[in-house]
Amino acid sequence: MSVWLGFAIYAIGLLGYNGTLRRLGVSPYLAWITAMLVQILILYGFAMTGWLTLGIQVVTYLGVGLAGLWLVMSFFRKAQLRFEGIHLFDFWMIGLGIVTGHTLWQSPLVHYDNFSHWAVMVKFMVFTGRLPGASDHLISFTSYPPATALFITQFVHWVGFSDGAMLVAQFILIWGAAYAIFAGLRDRSRALTSFALCFTLAISFVFNVAIRLNNLLVDYVLPIVTIAALVGIFVYRKRPILLCAHVAIFVSVLLLVKNSATFFVIMIGAYFLYTLITNHHWHWRRLITVPIQFAASIGAGVLPFVWWQWHVKQTFTVSKHQISTQAYAKQLSGESQQALLKIGHKFLNQIFSLNSLSTKGILLINVVLIVTWAFVRLRQHQRNNLLATAILLDVIFIAYYASLFGMYILSMPYAEAILLDGFERYMASTVILNLFIGAIALVRVLDRQQFEQNFAKRYTQAFKSATTKNIYQIATLVTGFFAITMMYSEITGTKFTNEMNHNTLPLQMSRVSKQWTHLNHRKVLIVDPEVVDVNDYYAGYVGRYWYFTDKAVGQEDFMMTPKVFKRTVEQYQYVAIPESHRTFTVLTKKVFHQHVVTGLFKVTKHGLIRMH
Repeated sequence: MSVWLGFAIYAIGLLGYNGTLRRLGVSPYLAWITAMLVQILILYGFAMTGWLTLGIQVVTYLGVGLAGLWLVMSFFRKAQLRFEGIHLFDFWMIGLGIVTGHTLWQSPLVHYDNFSHWAVMVKFMVFTGRLPGASDHLISFTSYPPATALFITQFVHWVGFSDGAMLVAQFILIWGAAYAIFAGLRDRSRALTSFALCFTLAISFVFNVAIRLNNLLVDYVLPIVTIAALVGIFVYRKRPILLCAHVAIFVSVLLLVKNSATFFVIMIGAYFLYTLITNHHWHWRRLITVPIQFAASIGAGVLPFVWWQWHVKQTFTVSKHQISTQAYAKQLSGESQQALLKIGHKFLNQIFSLNSLSTKGILLINVVLIVTWAFVRLRQHQRNNLLATAILLDVIFIAYYASLFGMYILSMPYAEAILLDGFERYMASTVILNLFIGAIALVRVLDRQQFEQNFAKRYTQAFKSATTKNIYQIATLVTGFFAITMMYSEITGTKFTNEMNHNTLPLQMSRVSKQWTHLNHRKVLIVDPEVVDVNDYYAGYVGRYWYFTDKAVGQEDFMMTPKVFKRTVEQYQYVAIPESHRTFTVLTKKVFHQHVVTGLFKVTKHGLIRMH
């Protein structure tokens, strides 16, 4: 199947779910991400029962069938959807989305965690058609939930397996969730507020710089799906059935994205409960209905994760990063008070350092919200909620700091915790989430500053004066310019990263051999002259991913006698040399009388045979 045909089948299927959800009352701005999450949950059911490949076919073709049904009904002028209109942010999202997608399609995977879990998990499901079992030692982090991997697997099933295809699949999920933020606008025809949210979306990638879009890690997926969930709660606040279903779907998928999504789910739960309590006329019956609605929605959302936890416990005796109170207690008892104080001191230094990107983000959010609040309150004499929003976001930051510190002392070895391993990456998630919450609150307040509050009467002359009109137009142009250039900065940054990575191990592997796609247990030796790649197991993980075997090992040290060298090499079935290794080349000449520089070789009794 060609890439374009596969993409067309997938896209039509997604359109079918989108159209169905919109006809059920889902907001057009939330329909894309909701359609994707619904498909993930159905795929999850199929995967957990051992029918993943069939599930991909059923889910996609059901969407194609629904798309056909709505097309026929629209032809007969039945069940037609109301046209929402085309807005400036639609052009921004489509145009820059296509350019970003094209860049990602040509991007390789390089980051360590792609090969230790995220990419290898997708590859496993694509080529085996199932979730890993206890005997599949290729997958190390067996307790990591599979939501994003399922979504990427479905896309890759249709368009073909490649690094670029996996990256584009995750970008589609991110972009679908990002589109939901525009449901938070009061008036979508206003260019200034639209571009302000586009600008916020572009800025959010600055705080994601530790990961960027050319990686399959979920640190950006978590906040962008969470903001879509929060916006949905606000949009559906007067529609209880849709509200409860929305919360259940988003909570389910977030918990299946990563175990650490619990913090974001608590935020969703808190806002959901607040909405249930405040957005209806109070009656004594609400004392019964509110707890039932809350418990049923959150309970339904948690059930798939409970199923996953049960699956991990039943399938794997020991699982890395599994949630376990016993493990936490053991870790805590093993840490001395002095060690905890050292970690705490380092943690506080990082928080209060102006060199910290996350700290800069927190300051930016606070300054913008508080300055705007002061201007509107003191100069315009209008009450607004921006100061309260800033305080709320600071409470969220403090709570996240506490949970992050807990992770360092409970889940990480001291050697990693004292270095605050991944601090900026983890903090980026909450900075990005709060950036969007603050931006949506800000643009709603800005909209209320418009001279004309009747949306139907807003037009080019509906300004208080020529001065205010000029200020509005200049502000729109500036915001629009930065929204476009900042997004282009992300795209060019990704291209630059790709060029800088041209000589990294995964790219070298692609030059010496093709990927293997049949799961195997062949012993493969990865000869890597870079000591650090071998010591931190990067070479081994890349080899496991590339050759689809659980027995790939990286080695740098070959300072040994010819006899030991021969015995060492003959322990393996294949030898991969992505980069020339002087010692290995010299010993191969002595032992096998062959001049070997780079390539993939089969090990035989008589020497190394080059594989093509």
